[in-house]
Amino acid sequence: MTDTPAIQRATDLTGILLLKHDSLFVLSDSFGDLHPDSRGLGLYSGDTRFLSHYEMRLNGTRPVVLRAGTGASYTSTIQLTNPDFLRDPRDKQDVEVVLRRQSLSLVRERVLSDRFVEQIRIDNYTTHPERTCLTLRLDADFADIFEVRGVVREARGRRQPTHLQDDGVVFRYEGLDHLVRQTRLRFSEAFRALPASMTPEEADDVSRTHGSWPMLPAEDAGTGGMLLAFEWELAAGADRVLEIQVTTDVLPAESGRGGRRAAPSPRPLPGEEAEAVHRAWYSSSASVTTTHVFADRAFRRAIADLRLLVNSGPGEGERYIAAGVPWFSCLFGRDSIITALQVLSIRPQVARETLAILARLQATTTDEWRDAQPGKILHELRSGELSSAGEIPHTPYYGSVDSTPLWLILLGEYERWTADRELVDRLWPNALAALDWIDTSGDLDGDGFVEYERRSPRGLLNQGWKDSSDANRFRDGSLARAPLALVEVQAYVYRARLEMARLFRMRGEVAAAEGQEAAAAALAEHFEAAFWMEEAGTYAMALDADKRQVDAIASNAGHVLWCGIASPERARAVAASLLGPGMWSGWGIRTLSAEMAGYNPIGYHIGTVWPHDNAIAAAGMLRYGFRADAARVAAAMLEATVYFRDSRLPELFCGFDRARSPFPVPYPVACSPQAWAAGSLYQLLAAMLGLEPDAARRQLVLHAPLLPDWLPDLRLENLRVGDAVVDLLVRRTDGSAGVEVLRRVGDVSVVVRL
Repeated sequence: MTDTPAIQRATDLTGILLLKHDSLFVLSDSFGDLHPDSRGLGLYSGDTRFLSHYEMRLNGTRPVVLRAGTGASYTSTIQLTNPDFLRDPRDKQDVEVVLRRQSLSLVRERVLSDRFVEQIRIDNYTTHPERTCLTLRLDADFADIFEVRGVVREARGRRQPTHLQDDGVVFRYEGLDHLVRQTRLRFSEAFRALPASMTPEEADDVSRTHGSWPMLPAEDAGTGGMLLAFEWELAAGADRVLEIQVTTDVLPAESGRGGRRAAPSPRPLPGEEAEAVHRAWYSSSASVTTTHVFADRAFRRAIADLRLLVNSGPGEGERYIAAGVPWFSCLFGRDSIITALQVLSIRPQVARETLAILARLQATTTDEWRDAQPGKILHELRSGELSSAGEIPHTPYYGSVDSTPLWLILLGEYERWTADRELVDRLWPNALAALDWIDTSGDLDGDGFVEYERRSPRGLLNQGWKDSSDANRFRDGSLARAPLALVEVQAYVYRARLEMARLFRMRGEVAAAEGQEAAAAALAEHFEAAFWMEEAGTYAMALDADKRQVDAIASNAGHVLWCGIASPERARAVAASLLGPGMWSGWGIRTLSAEMAGYNPIGYHIGTVWPHDNAIAAAGMLRYGFRADAARVAAAMLEATVYFRDSRLPELFCGFDRARSPFPVPYPVACSPQAWAAGSLYQLLAAMLGLEPDAARRQLVLHAPLLPDWLPDLRLENLRVGDAVVDLLVRRTDGSAGVEVLRRVGDVSVVVRL
């Protein structure tokens, strides 16, 4: 995922209420309102903001928030009350309180399913009747998510007239892609439409002075926002409920002209379908619980976030875990693959779905506009107007150098957990195409390393996971010049070749297996000679266009440990470097050492801390037996959850030193929730327990299981290995971990190796 300088915006996502179900999500402030500001508030479907203004006032005044929070990821309740209502707050000579604060209760309950539904309830707790005037300011800008993030377009489409109907309002916009995007709001109560230029205070003045006003005819609604008023006289102890339903559509241009499209009939339980699919997802996933309160809370949040991020599509019957909300609620090759790898132990179905979708969309031709070559796995697929109109190449875009070897790693690891030969056989042509891309298009100069160089004028300059334009640099702070051979990509290729060798052998293709094993061994030897920096005691970030070592000390080397390409004698030095004073912030491993020129603790890839990056490094440390080091990283990640809202690890946080900052500092534009941040906790868990499945042999091995001294126990239930299920209880005693099999369904043996 990336935020290139051209579209970066200092967007503070703290204090935001997020709801999401499938591709529909809403970002509101703590009052429940949507309004134009730098945080990107709005109701979105996919990559389009279908509602940009949805602001409530009571008697011309903003209510007071008592409590705001989410229940499930698709429901929320916001409780409010009135401030003091004054007779005329503008008249300083005659200020009279006509209604004391906390006399009225307002509750906003909302649910996302295939639509956005809100019920606003007002209760009168006084002993006398009270007049209420509830106003809603509404608008829909139909901005593409790239526009919300700061992209300025040369031209936009045409906003169509806003239609007032007896029961609601319809906003429409015809884009440059010749599609009409439509937002329809339906109200359960009668309303009056006011001039959009009128303020809520003026609306209350009109209501108080004149009692009523005529409804604006539809032809006077124009193409801008709307101000609607709902007037009620509430008896003492009475209440009133307004229900609002918001639906979104994308239609062919001819369907959006002229007539009015009938809205679906309202359903009495709009959240029932969402609740059912969430319940089914949880019941078919493994669960992780512990008596450690903070750890238990963090694991529960992580699994909830992973479910929240599930999207349907892009094809019929397909689904995937989106990369992150709000900026990346779409299909990402690298992010989807790494997340699937992280959660193989608790939900291998994610890997199956991810492998199949990415295989279907695998590139088959060369297309420089999209940075595509045959066999390449996509980087990013977008569904908004900019991609549909051809203004950006994300249809899909293939500018990711690591998605392809990572896809091969996922295929191999998925087979270990499931023994699903049927999927391996079905995707085998895709695997061969991916391997061929590594050997041909991926190796630009034939030196045995996979490099990248941007071809598309609208593509990414850097195409590894650190894909911001200033990510790859030398120690003196100067930027590296492409083509670049990233250190972690060579490690991915090494591991991908070994996975393919195993799968070749499983299929009886012994010669091909031996060829991949030999290629992996040759790569490892070549890799050590080209990337090792003896003085620094770690591997270079990359080789530049002139095959010079890009010698800044960075976290990329942690991925080298994860893939096992590092020589054993050098792995110890790499781990020490990652936990050294320049790299270790106290809250985690930084992306770039604080001792390097250009280091910035608030820089996207040049000094921040990324949970997934840390989980990969910790898993790599455990691969080489560095148990205490891995436990230190895991402890820092878990402790960080305590300081973030809802115990949620964000995409990244700032790299300030813990000695100067006693708590982790949020990064202002981080996605939260974000898929591989949520998945990082499960990767850490699998690594600490040394989980090694062999579903084909019906065996689950735990290699030297480790529970750090802050974690007394872990309970894993519904853990699937092939078609068998086991429940495990792991307890820490006297510096070691004991494993008890609580339940076993099917044929699987559990082996603990110390």
